[in-house]
Amino acid sequence: MTRQHHPTRRLKRSALTAAAALTVVATGAGAAPGAGTAEAAVPGTPKLRLVAASKSVTLDRWEGVPGVYLDLGTYVTVDGGPLEFKVTRKSYKDPVVAQQIIRNGKSTKTRTLPSGLVKDFSGLTGFLEVSITDAAGKEVSKTTSTFCPNNASGRLRPDAPATSKYPQSCPTNPFTLGSVWGVEKGWAANTTAIDYDRPVDLPAGEYTARISVAKKYRDLFSLPDARPTVKLTVREVKDEGGEGVAARSSVHGAHHGAHHAAGHQAPAAGHHFGPRGADAPTPPALSHALEDRGTAHHLGDGPGHTDGSRIAPALKPAAKRPTGKAGAPANVPKPDLRSLPAWDIAITDGEDGDAPGKDYLAFSANVWNAGPAPLVVDGFRAPGKDLMDAYQYFYDAKGKQVGYAPTGTMEWDPREGHEHWHFTDFASYRLLSEDKTKQVRSGKEAFCLANTDAIDYTVKNANWHPENTDLSTACGQQNSLSVREVLDVGSGDTYTQYRPGQSFDITGLPNGTYYIQVIANPEKRLQETDLSNNVALRKVILGGTPGARTVQVPPHDLINTR
Repeated sequence: MTRQHHPTRRLKRSALTAAAALTVVATGAGAAPGAGTAEAAVPGTPKLRLVAASKSVTLDRWEGVPGVYLDLGTYVTVDGGPLEFKVTRKSYKDPVVAQQIIRNGKSTKTRTLPSGLVKDFSGLTGFLEVSITDAAGKEVSKTTSTFCPNNASGRLRPDAPATSKYPQSCPTNPFTLGSVWGVEKGWAANTTAIDYDRPVDLPAGEYTARISVAKKYRDLFSLPDARPTVKLTVREVKDEGGEGVAARSSVHGAHHGAHHAAGHQAPAAGHHFGPRGADAPTPPALSHALEDRGTAHHLGDGPGHTDGSRIAPALKPAAKRPTGKAGAPANVPKPDLRSLPAWDIAITDGEDGDAPGKDYLAFSANVWNAGPAPLVVDGFRAPGKDLMDAYQYFYDAKGKQVGYAPTGTMEWDPREGHEHWHFTDFASYRLLSEDKTKQVRSGKEAFCLANTDAIDYTVKNANWHPENTDLSTACGQQNSLSVREVLDVGSGDTYTQYRPGQSFDITGLPNGTYYIQVIANPEKRLQETDLSNNVALRKVILGGTPGARTVQVPPHDLINTR
């Protein structure tokens, strides 16, 4: 599956790069990180401070883009102890609860953050406040933004931990169940949270930005009331690449406007069709440091990379297909595959007129692994064959392979935008009648397994740094003899049913209430700890007329997203 190259890559780059910014933070704050903070009441309590890496930044306003993206180079420095949170929800009927974890080397203490402070898994809501004034001193913009502690940008000094044990980003999947946020002691986290759908409308000119942490967070974490001031220059930049406004705005949802003009219901603001399958998916939010690794220019799949945020070596399959009697000890740890309710639901005409006169119900679906063991599947191919024989592997608690089982096949998908090996029978989709007794449409999708979404990193054995976070490290080439595909504990694989053949053809289907059913491991060929949680449902209400169909998506308990 090939993701599209993102034409707005230049918009992600400010004059202040992450590497340069971090150097300034290290020199400006390294001598006394957290200076001015109240003494920690408990040993191991982190001391936080807001700092600006530079006194001035220059932001580019690209021709045809209605504003700039505020990357002001501000950081939260952490010392005294790591800043760590465990964020969970018991179910989709329950609110998100965030606990701060305080470790002093001998014991661990927790404190629950005030109710309502954390609304989802994207970070600390309303943490940063930014006021921008023009050259005359008039306030022209006032914004607040969420702070993701996992935007770790690097060390403040050489004796800080060499690497961060915490995940690399905050999850945005609406059906996330658990997350871990953290910044190591002696590290700094970038506070930038850019919403690419909502640039700040600042004409070319000179401005002053005043940045502060909201009082509720200063009081909660004993932050000093530091308010860095940054001189801001906005400059107009001509589009010399010939991409045009339409090309850039297409990645922000504007490419659905044609459907809307034709009578189709426009998706909600910020709508996108997930990380796979869409012609031009909305780019995920990347941490500031990862954004500047030199890989952000090749958003999409390629050798050793996916969306510019992570790089991993290809996972290696076993040297040869397994021999001996198939099977595994009864008590060996196994994965637990679970389906999430569908989201990103919208009516399309097949995108770009691929199927004129047709109406399709598009959606995103995710199957995740609740553990306690990873799902490991190897495929082995006989020379000249178009199928691989697939085997599931089992490991004991020490990581030693103790068994295997045949589990179907892998097939080469030659379609443009795919061109890799798919594991068959991983998931299937059905559109059910209102009483859930009749299957009115169905579909099956072969997958190349990749850890695209962090669904619950609080489950036992969750891997906070999965290797194959992209397709290219797992899916193989047409000439591959073998491949290894892994779904790690805590992670899920999102697949977008967007194009004809993937989405449901609802042309001629009567208006009314239906249910999108997502089924993991539909043929039960994969061995799991629990097969009772493999099905998820999402209610949809179809309306409109042929060529102008609409869809309403009621909330799923507390999850009110399409």
